[in-house]
Amino acid sequence: MIGLLASTGKELKDNFLQALAEREEANRDGKLSSIIYIRDYNSRHQEVSAYIDYANRLTTDDFEAYFSGKKRLLPRKTDLSFYNWNKNVVSSNPSPNYEVIAENACGLLFKNKIDGKIINVNPKVYPGDNTTRTPVKTDLYLHMVIYDHIIGKGP
Repeated sequence: MIGLLASTGKELKDNFLQALAEREEANRDGKLSSIIYIRDYNSRHQEVSAYIDYANRLTTDDFEAYFSGKKRLLPRKTDLSFYNWNKNVVSSNPSPNYEVIAENACGLLFKNKIDGKIINVNPKVYPGDNTTRTPVKTDLYLHMVIYDHIIGKGP
């Protein structure tokens, strides 16, 4: 285990926060690499969505603020993939854990940089080897899905 987890000792009242807490340790220690899909409204009341590299955000954000309810985890233009539905603004960025494959006949894909496996976020198809897709019912966001990728060895 890596230090004290940000979710430790917090009263997690929402399924979303509980789901993140369940995955926190495995994402911190590199056994699991989760991609969080969030769709919600930003502070300007614009609908935005993003695919977020959870393990990466754990290293850049103060998750104690999220787990305690002081802040909300929201999509950013620097996430793996970001879309502002009102302004039709899209961006995609690699992270330490994933490459983004956006120009693809299969739709948006993410390639894990450790084991080379592809994660397909299209809800109508198989998400990929060692990957599960879990929709999370939450009162905090419009739509939320977690893609859990168990890190394997080599491509």
